[in-house]
Amino acid sequence: MDTDRNLYIKNMVCDRCVMAVKQVLERAGLTPVSVALGRAELQEAPTETQRKEIRNALEALGFELIDDPRTRIVEQVKSLIIEWVHRSDRRPHVNLSQYLASGCRHDYSTLSKLFSETQGTTIEKYCIAQKIERAKELLDYNELSLGEIADRLDYSSTAHLSAQFKALTGLTPRQYKQQKSLPRIPLDKI
Repeated sequence: MDTDRNLYIKNMVCDRCVMAVKQVLERAGLTPVSVALGRAELQEAPTETQRKEIRNALEALGFELIDDPRTRIVEQVKSLIIEWVHRSDRRPHVNLSQYLASGCRHDYSTLSKLFSETQGTTIEKYCIAQKIERAKELLDYNELSLGEIADRLDYSSTAHLSAQFKALTGLTPRQYKQQKSLPRIPLDKI
């Protein structure tokens, strides 16, 4: 029987995911103490039967329980980056490497090495991909200027954002807005 009160969950990328996971846990008869991107802390450890029920219910919703410690860390890094990029208005005033090291309780070089080994890309490239998806979202809303988007995503200039945007999408932000046919990538698929 698993005595761990913490569950680690893959593919949680937004507040709706948090609500869905919380509902799954409550339907399984458990009391969540907290549910955040990639992690749920329970008041009591689930029984093996509850764990199987949770696993099946989560998989039906596109989530996955993570048992491997290395995978847990990588998913935690991804969740923190998503939070860093998509909740920039609530971001602490530290750089990304400090934020990840603090959030994962591992030094950044360990996180970087593990991430690269398991994901085939670097933390920096993953973060840039998340930022470009966020830029697409903000461009689709058509509420902010490119300068405001660059500022919100911590780019040094609109030129820097535009260069990275074009490198990843093949289009400039202006071309993207005009074309409107380039699909956005779901955050859990980046």
